[in-house]
Amino acid sequence: MAEDKIRVLLVDDHTLFRSGIRSLLQSYACFEVVGEAGDGREGIRLAGQLRPDVVLLDNNMPGLSGREAARLLLEEAPETRVLMLTVSEDADDLIETLRAGACGYLLKNIQAETLVSAIKTAAQGESVVSPQMMGKLLSGVRGSPGRPASGGLPPAPAAPPRNAAVPGAEAAELDKLSPREREILRFIARGQSNKEIARALELAESTVKIHVQNMLRKLNLSSRVQAAVFAVENGLGQGPET
Repeated sequence: MAEDKIRVLLVDDHTLFRSGIRSLLQSYACFEVVGEAGDGREGIRLAGQLRPDVVLLDNNMPGLSGREAARLLLEEAPETRVLMLTVSEDADDLIETLRAGACGYLLKNIQAETLVSAIKTAAQGESVVSPQMMGKLLSGVRGSPGRPASGGLPPAPAAPPRNAAVPGAEAAELDKLSPREREILRFIARGQSNKEIARALELAESTVKIHVQNMLRKLNLSSRVQAAVFAVENGLGQGPET
């Protein structure tokens, strides 16, 4: 039924690209493309009018930038999830866009099935970042104390030095994890995907996925992005546990 579909708004200044994304999403029964816009201001207007579940937003458009469009769009339609889809691999674009309120950041060279999965993830209220951008996000967290939280990310004070003592509250949270879950958390903090973790630990990818789900539940986190930031903040992303 139509009410069960994920309603998507496309905002990109390249007509041909929007057409390709529309055709892709229309091939899935779970999506409904409710509108298209060729610039940020039109995207903001349509988001307020159409109230989509997810907006796919380009970061590099003439006039209003994607990050500014994301901020204004979420003021207009705060219940909407904004997912950046861009060619920019710049770390500042990534971090500032998430600070503006976007729930995710994807590069345009991703596979079609990855985009489909990411939209579903965003619609469920979770965060998603292209694996190749995760390392840049974590570097920004390590090196940028005091960033305010937004886009589903916790605050990002500078990570403590390696082997530094973890404050009591966070130590208690980490104590909830099994040794295997802590090991996987370290891999996530380095920006590695479930497939890469499975290969490194000689586990089935489905087993890693279950461990990640259990870990998120124990830490009361909603996404692996939050888990990675949590790990880096607590000195778990730099080397083997001692």
